[in-house]
Amino acid sequence: MEVTVKLFATLRQQAGWSERRIDLPTEATLQDLLSRLEEEHENLTFADRPVYAAVNQEYAHLDRILAPGDEVALFPPVSGGTGGERESVLEEVSSQAAPKLYEITDRPLSLDEVAARVSRVSCGAVVVFSGTVRGETATEAGARNTDFLVYEAYVEMAERMLAQIGDEIKARWPKVEAVSIMHRIGRCEVGEPSVVIAVATPHRGDGCFEACRYAIERLKAIVPIWKQENWSDGQVWVEGPRQPELDLSPPGQEHGGGAD
Repeated sequence: MEVTVKLFATLRQQAGWSERRIDLPTEATLQDLLSRLEEEHENLTFADRPVYAAVNQEYAHLDRILAPGDEVALFPPVSGGTGGERESVLEEVSSQAAPKLYEITDRPLSLDEVAARVSRVSCGAVVVFSGTVRGETATEAGARNTDFLVYEAYVEMAERMLAQIGDEIKARWPKVEAVSIMHRIGRCEVGEPSVVIAVATPHRGDGCFEACRYAIERLKAIVPIWKQENWSDGQVWVEGPRQPELDLSPPGQEHGGGAD
């Protein structure tokens, strides 16, 4: 059987390709696929680092049996921050259509535009959060000046996960009437917004502030987006903290990292 394999961020760089079709035996597992990739690419090793997988845009474990035509994405931990809560809760638009609420885009982001997407006559409170590219990066050797960032995403799955976050917010805060999350990909200059989140509620005490914070923390934990720091003398992909609930190993087993 044939499956499509997509690699992102550091894995893509190590393999030298981003997408391939691979023949596997019938009822091969995700583990079998990883073993095959390790045999073919000496630079691809999964045992010493956390690697996540998605089959047909849903997170999957090593024992997942693959089917003909499956799309398998392999990637490092997403570009999460280092703080905040980490919980285990795991539209193409024409000019006349309503704008998408959850979008990955290579266009510059506008806070006013995202706020307008959630504006409702019934809502007196709209909270907007903007994550902006810093001009300084903390490293083990000390602070370094950032020239620019480059963002990469598994776009289809990322938009799906953003919509999931919106559903989670509405379940937690029932008075939230609208959520919109937009994230940039491609090159972002210092001072530019890379992510904008807007939440609308009837009143300011209905959870809009808390929902914005929840959205950015969840985005940093589960949405397949990665950033590359670029300095005058080099670059590095930034990977966030490991999320145990997303590890390849089946639930209840220690993380094995990938193929033996």
